[in-house]
Amino acid sequence: MSQTKTIGVSAKKAAAALSDYRLACESREASLIGRKEVFMGKAKFGIFGDGKEVAQLAMARVFRDGDFRAGYYRDQTFMFAIGELTLQQYFAQLYAHTSVEADPASAGRLMNGHYATRMIDELGAFKPLVKLKNSSADVSPTAAQMPRLVGLAYASKLFRHNPGLRTFSDLSNRGNEVAFGTIGNASTSEGMFFEAMNAAGVLQVPMLVSVWDDDYGISVPQEYHTTKGSISKIMAGFQRTKTEKGIEILTAKGWDYPELCKVYLEAEKVCREEHVPVLIHVIEMTQPQGHSTSGSHERYKPKARLAWEKEFDCNRKMREWMLNEGIGSVDELDVIEKEAKMTARAAKEAAWRSFNEDIQKDQRELSMLLEQGEAEFPEFVEIRETLDKTLNPLRLDAFKAAKKAARVMLGTESALKNKIVAWIKLNTTENLDRFSSHLHSQSEWSALKIQPIKPVWSDSSPLVDGREVLQACFDAALKRDPKILAIGEDVGRIGDVNQGFAGLQQKHGELRVTDTGIRECTIVGQGIGAALRGLRPIAEVQYLDYLLYAIQIMSDDLACLQYRTKGGQKAPLIIRTRGHRLEGVWHAGSPMGMILHSLRGMYVLVPRDMTQAAGFYNTMFQSDDPALIIECLNGYRQKERLADNIGEFTVPLGVPDILKVGSDVTVVTYGSMCRIVMEAALDLEKNGISCEVIDVQTLLPFDLHHRILESVKKTNRVIFADEDVPGGASAFMAQKVLEEQGAYEFLDAKPLTISGKEHRPAYGSDGDYFSKPNPEDVFDTIYEMMIESDPQRFPGLYS
Repeated sequence: MSQTKTIGVSAKKAAAALSDYRLACESREASLIGRKEVFMGKAKFGIFGDGKEVAQLAMARVFRDGDFRAGYYRDQTFMFAIGELTLQQYFAQLYAHTSVEADPASAGRLMNGHYATRMIDELGAFKPLVKLKNSSADVSPTAAQMPRLVGLAYASKLFRHNPGLRTFSDLSNRGNEVAFGTIGNASTSEGMFFEAMNAAGVLQVPMLVSVWDDDYGISVPQEYHTTKGSISKIMAGFQRTKTEKGIEILTAKGWDYPELCKVYLEAEKVCREEHVPVLIHVIEMTQPQGHSTSGSHERYKPKARLAWEKEFDCNRKMREWMLNEGIGSVDELDVIEKEAKMTARAAKEAAWRSFNEDIQKDQRELSMLLEQGEAEFPEFVEIRETLDKTLNPLRLDAFKAAKKAARVMLGTESALKNKIVAWIKLNTTENLDRFSSHLHSQSEWSALKIQPIKPVWSDSSPLVDGREVLQACFDAALKRDPKILAIGEDVGRIGDVNQGFAGLQQKHGELRVTDTGIRECTIVGQGIGAALRGLRPIAEVQYLDYLLYAIQIMSDDLACLQYRTKGGQKAPLIIRTRGHRLEGVWHAGSPMGMILHSLRGMYVLVPRDMTQAAGFYNTMFQSDDPALIIECLNGYRQKERLADNIGEFTVPLGVPDILKVGSDVTVVTYGSMCRIVMEAALDLEKNGISCEVIDVQTLLPFDLHHRILESVKKTNRVIFADEDVPGGASAFMAQKVLEEQGAYEFLDAKPLTISGKEHRPAYGSDGDYFSKPNPEDVFDTIYEMMIESDPQRFPGLYS
C-alpha cells in the first residue's frame, strides 16, 4: 500500500484506523453473506451485527487482557477485533457445526451471534483468566446479560479490596479488570437493566455498559420503548456528582469513529482506575438488514428513516472521515473493501466445507452399507437415493435413513443388519455427546464425585438450634477458603433473618459476608458473575417464594451455562433459600415443580434438617457445579447435635436416606415433610401398619442407585408425599420411581401422591394445617391404602 499523507492524524492512528476499517468491512460482509446463507436454506436463522461495527471497534481498543464481556447477539465486530472470533468460526456457528474446534463458543448449540470464550480447560480447571480476553456466554433473552455483568464487575472490587484474594493472580490483577456490557436500546426497557444499573451504582464497580441505540426494537419504534425517547436522559438521576456517588453517563454517535474512540478512552479510564460504573449511550446507529432474517425492516420503517440509515451507515461515515483526514486514498479504501469481500467469502466457503465434511463422512459410510444390501432389500435403493440426493444434508437425514433400513430388515438376521445397527448405535452415542453432554460438570470436581464423609458426634457435642449448625458450617468455610463469600438481603449485619450468618460479618469482614438491596434477580446475577471469575459465592434469596424474581436468570443463564458452552465455562454458584412450612401466601410456598422443570443443569438439594444442609454446603464448596439448597423454614429452632467435624463432613448427592425401616408401604418424601410423615408413621405403627420412610435428600439428581426401587420390591406399595401443588414434585418423583426405575411391576396397589392444595397456603396455623399435608392426612391416606388390601384387618376409619 502506498504511503498517504494524513491531516491532523498521526501515522500510528492512521494505521490503526485502516486496520479497524478493514475489520469493519469484513464484519459487514459476514453479515450480508450470512443473511443470504439463511435464505438459501444453509442455516436456520440469522441475526447480525451490521450497523454496529464502528462503535464496537472503538470499544475493543480499550478492552484489555483480563477484562470480561457480557453482551448480546450483535457484537460480532467486537469479538473479531479482540481476536476471539474468526470469520470461519462465525460461519461455523451460523451452520451449527457441532465441533468445539469449529465453533469454540458453543459447539453448534447456539444460534449465530452468541459468543463465548473457553475460560476453563479440557480438565475443567480455570485457565489463567488474567491473561485472556474473556467473554461470558451470551443468552438470547433480552437484558438477561445484565445481572451477570454486575457480578463480573463486582469480582474486580473483591479482588482489589480483599487482601485474602491477592494470591489468586491467575484470576485477577488486583481487581484491575473492567466488565464490559452491551445491550440494545429496546432491551433497556427490561427491569433487569434498571436493577443492574442501580446495583452497579450502589456497589461502585467497574462496569462499562454500552447501549447500541438504533431507535427500534424489532418493528417497534423508540417512542413505545423509552420515556423521553432516550435512555441517557431518563438515567440522568444516576449521574454521579462531586458530592454523590453514582454512574458516569456519556453519549456518542455510532457513526463517528474519532468521537467514539475518545469517549471509550475516557469511560475506560474512569471505570478501571476509579471503579465507577459507566453508561455509554451510543446513538444514531443503524441496522441495515433489519432485526433478523425473520423479516424485512422495509415493512415498518418510513422511507425517510431508511434514507437516513443509508446516509449515516457507520462504515460509510468512517470511510468519509478517513478520506477527509487523508487516511488512505479512494483506491486504497476500495482495495480494502474488495479484499474484505474476498476474505469473508473464503471464510464462509471454508466453514461450509468443514461443516459438510463432518456430516457427510458418516453419511457416506451408511450409503455404502445401503448399497451393499440393495440386492437383498430392494427398498434400500429408494432410501439410499433419497439420502444421496438430499440438498444440504444434516445428521438427521442419515439417521432417519438408517432407521428406515432397520425397519425394512425386521425379522431378518445378517452381517449387513449387524453393521447398520452398529452404525445406529455408534451415531446415537456420538450425537448424545454432540447435543446432550455437559448438562453438569464432567470434571474431577463434579458434585457427584465428592467423597462422602459422615458427621462425627461425641459425648461433648452440644445440642444447639439448627441455625447454629449452619452458622458453624459457614464459619468454618469462610476460614478455610478466602474465595468463599456470601451475599443477600440481611445476610450481613444481622446475619440473615434466621441467623445462619449471625456474627460472621463482624468476624470475617463486610467483603466476605455482605448485605444487598432487595433485588433477587441481580443477587443471583452477582453470584453468577463472581463464580465465573473463580470465586465461590453463596447468593441468598430470602424465601423460596421469591425465587420467582430470579428463576429466569437461574434457568436461562446459570443452569444451562456448562451445556451451552459444551464445558467451556462454569459458575459454581450456591443459591441458598428456605421454604416449605411457615405462615402465609408468600412465605410458605413450595413451588418445587416449577423449580425442577426450569433448572435442569443445576442440582436441587432439599435437606430435612440443618445438619444435612451443612453437609450439602460442604459438598458443593468442593464441587464446580451450581446448586440450589432449600433449607426448611421451620427447622432453625429445632434442636440438633453439632457435629465435631462440622466443616468437613459431606452428604452425597442422589443418595436417599431411609429414616424408618418398614414392610407394608414405602413413603417417599423430603424436606419438612419428613417430620410430618415420620409422625404419621409412628401412629400407623400402633395400628399395625409398618411404613418405610425414605428421604430422597436431593431432587436433582434423584436416587441415582435406585434405593427406592429396592424398598418397593419389599413393600409392594408406594406413596409420594410433598408440599407442592398436585402434579408437582410428587408427580416428578412418581415418574422417576415408577417409570424410570421400573417399580410399577412390583406394585400390589395403586401408587398414590400426597400433596398440598392447589392454592397457596392461607395465613396462620390453621391456614398451614388445612393448606399443606398434615400428619392426619398422611395417616388417612396410608390407612385407606391398607384397607383395600385387607378390609377385615383394617376397618373403615370414618364409616
